[in-house]
Amino acid sequence: MENLNGPATAVFIFFFLLVTIIGFAASRWRAADLDNIGEWGLGGRSFGPIISWFLIGGDLYTAYTVIAIPSVVYAIGAYGFFAVPLAALSYPLLYLAYPRLWNVCANKGYVTAADFVLGRFGNKWLELAIALTGILAVMPYIALQLVGMEKVIEALGFKGEGFVGHMPLTIAFIILALYTYKAGIRAPAMIAFVKDIMIYIFVIAAVIIIPYQLGGFGPIFDAANTAYTAKGGNTGLTLTSSQAAPFVTLIIGTSMSLFLYPHMVTGILAASGAEAIRKNSYTLPAYAILLGLIALLGLMAHAAGVKVTNPQDAVPQLFLKMFPSWFAGFAFAAIAIAALVPAAIMSIGASNTFTRNIWKPFVNPNISEKQEAFIAKLLSMVVKFGALFVILFMPTKFALDLQLLGSIWMIQTFPAIILGLWTRWLKGSALLAGWIAGMVCGTLLAWGPTSWITVHPVFDFGFSAYIGFLAVVVNLVVAIVLSAILPDSAADATRPSDYQDAAGRTSAAGH
Repeated sequence: MENLNGPATAVFIFFFLLVTIIGFAASRWRAADLDNIGEWGLGGRSFGPIISWFLIGGDLYTAYTVIAIPSVVYAIGAYGFFAVPLAALSYPLLYLAYPRLWNVCANKGYVTAADFVLGRFGNKWLELAIALTGILAVMPYIALQLVGMEKVIEALGFKGEGFVGHMPLTIAFIILALYTYKAGIRAPAMIAFVKDIMIYIFVIAAVIIIPYQLGGFGPIFDAANTAYTAKGGNTGLTLTSSQAAPFVTLIIGTSMSLFLYPHMVTGILAASGAEAIRKNSYTLPAYAILLGLIALLGLMAHAAGVKVTNPQDAVPQLFLKMFPSWFAGFAFAAIAIAALVPAAIMSIGASNTFTRNIWKPFVNPNISEKQEAFIAKLLSMVVKFGALFVILFMPTKFALDLQLLGSIWMIQTFPAIILGLWTRWLKGSALLAGWIAGMVCGTLLAWGPTSWITVHPVFDFGFSAYIGFLAVVVNLVVAIVLSAILPDSAADATRPSDYQDAAGRTSAAGH
């Protein structure tokens, strides 16, 4: 700890304590019965457009986003900007599909996407498949939030071997676990206000001050181009011809899966109504502009002469080099808080899903509302400590590879959840078979050494495509063909309307 940056650490601790106080105080905000999973896990579906804007934005733009996107730009260049057009496709889908999902879930008292799938298709094994996919995909996502936080903590000078080196991170997540257990989704909803304001401040400051210090954007692009040219390969300020198809299919595939994660569904269903979601769908693109600015930090790091062996260290080292220590501490605090908000919502989404769609139907169908909320709270703690275990005892690359597989897996729920909003023609058993085919195909194609982007050649057509996109095409073909040829089952013949719950579940949020 002899290299500890005192001023930066003091500022970092101040803001961390501030959000800790806010997190524990959140249980008193809009006081309600937090022994009800609809209140603890969804905030009673009461968050208006402004709160939802910060909450969903906090879900999307995380600590790992702030660290990872510039690191990809730093490492390989133009490909790292994929996240900007990704948003351009994601928000129209949010506008079209998710107000409809909110209406159905509010009318039926559904808390998770798997609740909706069971109610729509009446197939408990498809419900289980959707639930397991969400939990499997979100766990490494939480672990990667710790990676983002760990990078800024290391930049402050907290370095060491074993538990001592990880102690600040461990303390931070114990605190997070405690106030999430106490306040539920209200805690990240309140903290998201602070987090987003801080992120906007440090990013806007960076894109104004750093270019001014480096002589403008012209020298920045020139320096980055020189670095990419020296590195060779598929790095550069523009895409190569071989990158075009992977780039486009990556954007399409990830935009299809982005809002399917349990934490995204949780944030959306916590809104006060379908109109709040629609308003957010055309105001949230402001974050995409911010994301484009964040990506530029990867180019600035080259121009500033930042040399790191791990690209994920580029942003912290850039701020330490270009700003006074106190502002670097402010930026690091913003990034750390950007880990806390999504990690909390992710753990809540995963625990809601486990409780409602695994524990309740397969372990204890007669569980009371209070017991249901208790199991969800307990699981939210287990999920966080499971993620912490991954960071403490497993290589970071393991978590990254799992997260890359997570996006490939998550897109396999698209046919059941999104297409299920508009058609009942697809059969539950056919969708389950399609899910199995997509999961097997995606996992096998991704088998072996993975990178930050998983692509695979498309037969002998001379181009490659994002594996998740290829797998969901297989999924859809199987689901459509089997739906056409399989006879109707009893469940298919008696599918409920959007106002009749075949599962017999009562509202968990008072609807």
